[in-house]
Amino acid sequence: MNITSEVLRKQLKEFFGFSTFKPMQEDIIKHLVRGNNCFVLMPTGGGKSLCYQLPALLMEGTAVVVSPLIALMKNQVDAIRGFVSEKEGIAHFLNSSLNKAQVQEVRDNLLKGVTKLLYVAPESLTKDENIQLLRQCKISFYAIDEAHCISEWGHDFRPEYRRILPIVQEIGKAPIIALTATATPKVQSDILKNLGMSDAKVFKSSFNRPNLYYEIRPKVNAEKEIIKFIRNNPGKSGIIYCLSRKKVEEMAQLLNVNGIKAAPYHAGLDAATRAENQDKFLMEEIDVIVATIAFGMGIDKPDVRFVIHYNIPKSLEGYYQETGRAGRDGGEGQCIAFYSFNDILKLEKFMQSKPVAEQEIGKQLLTETVAYAESNQCRRKTLLNYFGEIYPEEDCGNCDNCLHKQPTFEGKDYLVTLFQLIRSLKENFKSDHLANILGGVTNAMITSYRHNTSRFFGIDKEKDEKFWLAVIRQACVGQFLKKDIEQYGLISLTDKGKEFLAKPYSIMLMEDRKFEEGGEGDDVDDDMMAGGKKGGGGGDQTLLAILKDLRKDMSRKLNLPPYIIFTDPAIEDMTIFYPITLKELTNCSGVGEGKAEKYGKEFVELIKKYVEENEIERPTDIDLKIRSIGGDKTEMTRFIVHGLDMHIPLDEIARMKNLDMDELLTKIEAMVAAGNKVKIDYYIRQAVDEDKIEDIYDYFKEEAESDSVMDAMKALGRDYTEEEIRLIRIKFLTEVANGY
Repeated sequence: MNITSEVLRKQLKEFFGFSTFKPMQEDIIKHLVRGNNCFVLMPTGGGKSLCYQLPALLMEGTAVVVSPLIALMKNQVDAIRGFVSEKEGIAHFLNSSLNKAQVQEVRDNLLKGVTKLLYVAPESLTKDENIQLLRQCKISFYAIDEAHCISEWGHDFRPEYRRILPIVQEIGKAPIIALTATATPKVQSDILKNLGMSDAKVFKSSFNRPNLYYEIRPKVNAEKEIIKFIRNNPGKSGIIYCLSRKKVEEMAQLLNVNGIKAAPYHAGLDAATRAENQDKFLMEEIDVIVATIAFGMGIDKPDVRFVIHYNIPKSLEGYYQETGRAGRDGGEGQCIAFYSFNDILKLEKFMQSKPVAEQEIGKQLLTETVAYAESNQCRRKTLLNYFGEIYPEEDCGNCDNCLHKQPTFEGKDYLVTLFQLIRSLKENFKSDHLANILGGVTNAMITSYRHNTSRFFGIDKEKDEKFWLAVIRQACVGQFLKKDIEQYGLISLTDKGKEFLAKPYSIMLMEDRKFEEGGEGDDVDDDMMAGGKKGGGGGDQTLLAILKDLRKDMSRKLNLPPYIIFTDPAIEDMTIFYPITLKELTNCSGVGEGKAEKYGKEFVELIKKYVEENEIERPTDIDLKIRSIGGDKTEMTRFIVHGLDMHIPLDEIARMKNLDMDELLTKIEAMVAAGNKVKIDYYIRQAVDEDKIEDIYDYFKEEAESDSVMDAMKALGRDYTEEEIRLIRIKFLTEVANGY
């Protein structure tokens, strides 16, 4: 099928109301309607959807669009029906959300040839009945949206995507168009190979989004920072991404308490709630959606003005795509991420259950994210380099590093030393190993290769491995070095690097940014309950020292670890809000009524005296509302408490709420951390051997320096499971820390 530019523009205006195409759209459409395969790499907001929607309306037959999310399908089907025709049959989706009558309607419209666009999830595409249905239809082409899901090297890999090609071959041959907003050269190659379309023409836009402002902030007082930022941008739409479902719920609730219209979005919510919250966001009934990465793929809201990452993402591809949801109309788009190395450690922990090969891939992707966060180089330059694109300017003028320049140093000699080391090792090692050699770090791998005897080992006593990692990263961005993705990141010299080594010249480098450790964590059990630092050390440092001394004295008298009395986050909150009554004390992080009654009297008396002596003006009630509201009894909390009161087995409670045991225990741990009464003895007696109960309980009471589950597992040994330890920890904290 051939079609002229004049006809295409006429149809564009008629169907979509646009007078001109965005860059590359017209060329892509022409290539596809002629029956050719296409690979489209176009940033979010570049107009990918139109590249298959318009051809589908023009070509004979039905276009099958493979899409990963039900919410995305509904959004796009509604949009097409609104653009094109009052006849709803023009576009359909086929997935598990449909009832029998709706499925029959889709089948009828397909067989009559009414439907031009059929959106289908990869899981639905593999069903025999759907394959047989589509074999009876004329397929104009297949569109594989969010194609990065195909690749194990992509940020949102979905195994079912790798089964698309054999299904397509079974249904019937037709052109394929694969589309994504994020793909490194390795991911691009993987997509083309897996879809059997090595002959496809690649249409690649620049990854640069000049209207987006990129900033990384240390994760200190992140919740307050977020509330302050949103209040300073009233009426603007935004997305906040969190790592866990629990944090999504907490953040959404916290924003609402502070007068910000927000709603949660994650896979744990039922489909109706997700759809309702998404619609509220699209219809601007709420300003902020708080979500896991499940939200946002293909959501057509052009005026999202900010994207905030409460947790740093596990890959730069994920980060790029999620930030790309801001400013799709070319207007303002602020992209702010909170970074703490604690979050990186947590992501690494999540990988431990995966196969070794997946762990290696995940670690390498995570390493790139750390490099981006800690670098002082232009954010835009670093991002584009990751996707194989060279940004020619030294200063983009629209990121934190370019707006707040850091001091530079002469890097010539350091680069020469680094390049000589790489060459001497035959280019067979990754960046962390090279940095460890130069920084003089002794570990098992260094000694096994005898690299501790190298002349390069600890070559500059004043420079540690973090310094050398910064040098390596800047050398990569500067095209002096390259990473072999296929070999999990082996470092080698480029031609430019070899030329530099042959004839060195002056070059200025920057040291990495320094981030405060121990930022706010994502889950109560990992941070708050472990007594980890939260909130950056409190407000009034003098009062902080006094309260910690009081806690230490009380711990000696009661023969309890200090964290049992009050965690560090609780103590830090006291130095900010100066509670002088037991009721006010419960506004502090992790302090419930039981804990306040049992341990709080001396603390509030001390604080009251301190406030009077120093004539301190205490925060108002409104200021206090900014704190975490984990003590609130949500519907889920009430259900769990009722189940425990009825002595329903925990696995049955989990089943009734569509949770796994880990998720249920996490929720119960959050209730305990908020000071709630949680009694699960009835279940523990059934699930845990009596001797183990005593051993674990005694460990937390007499040996533990914190309530870390990981530390307990190491101390107690392999005979004790993580679930057993968590159950007894809940019992211990309820009875001892919360005073029940």
